[in-house]
Amino acid sequence: MNLQALKALIRRRVRYRITGAGMLFTFAVALTGAGAFLSANNLLFLIFSSMLALLLVSGFISRLVLSGLEVELLLPRHVAARSESPARIRIRNLKRLTPSFSIELTGMPLRDESLPPIFTGRLYLPMIPGAGSIETAIDVNFPRRGRSRENLFALSTRFPFGFLRRTAVVSLRRETIVYPAMEPAPSDWSLLDAVIGEIGEDRGGTGMDFYRLRPYESTDSARLVHWKSSAKVGGLQVREFARERRSGVEVYLDRRLDSGESRSGPMERFERSIERCAFLIWNLSENDIELRFRSQGFTIASPAEGDIHAVLRYLALAEPLLFGSNAETESPLGDSGPMIAFTAYPEEYAHAGWTAAPPV
Repeated sequence: MNLQALKALIRRRVRYRITGAGMLFTFAVALTGAGAFLSANNLLFLIFSSMLALLLVSGFISRLVLSGLEVELLLPRHVAARSESPARIRIRNLKRLTPSFSIELTGMPLRDESLPPIFTGRLYLPMIPGAGSIETAIDVNFPRRGRSRENLFALSTRFPFGFLRRTAVVSLRRETIVYPAMEPAPSDWSLLDAVIGEIGEDRGGTGMDFYRLRPYESTDSARLVHWKSSAKVGGLQVREFARERRSGVEVYLDRRLDSGESRSGPMERFERSIERCAFLIWNLSENDIELRFRSQGFTIASPAEGDIHAVLRYLALAEPLLFGSNAETESPLGDSGPMIAFTAYPEEYAHAGWTAAPPV
């Protein structure tokens, strides 16, 4: 165990921390006690005992303030790693009569990991009434994708005199599926533009099948004006055609690692491939483009067989295949539209008919 881990363990075990004001007050108590014993003055003994009692009362009241508090974290349905997500924190005071004063809420990292806490701010609550609750908005930031089963928060107070800071650690056990981070590089934007450009823009009125007549708008072309209908209704009418159906995109995520290198390098590239794949399919969905996503042992068509969140959920939980895996290179299922593969073996997938995503 290194020195930093030992310090962190001690900080978690110590429930009380003396503040600057507490150190000055303790020094004053020591001087008063020394003067009382050296001079045998009853007045100094009385002052000394009162100061000691004040310290004891401060510790008792701070413990009473933190007792009976319950913390609940309300998260949105969908959260992504390394991006701020709006959430709400609810703190209930289970004590029926006694309010809690001067409460500070902070996030804490997990005990067995070096990842930062999901809440890096500091929330101050002046008072939580007895048998009441307070709910406020916060921003949370999950450091990595996957299942988040435990989140730690710390409730602390310096009430009533500011001599001591008492801290209580609260563990919230709730499973949350965290989607991959979507932090695109310039090459990711280029790939997205190339895929959308290959499909072609989808604008109303560019198809061949007649859809309806509607009033003329300033952005409409004059060649679309239907003069006979305009004469009948006494105003310009334009023809609108049915939209052309877009061809779909097929995306493949190869979960094999490059066996020719150490494990750390391929793992970083695998995580980056996950994030690039999530960025591409999310933006394709935002552009109403049909998608077929595939990986080893998983296939789904969106939106026909499931929404885009089903794909993101799979990417959030995807694990790499071990070195030396005998998984075969699969061929595309479609015969039209872009076919993109995120893989550590671009030559194999290019030979099978895929367009390998360019490396970052």
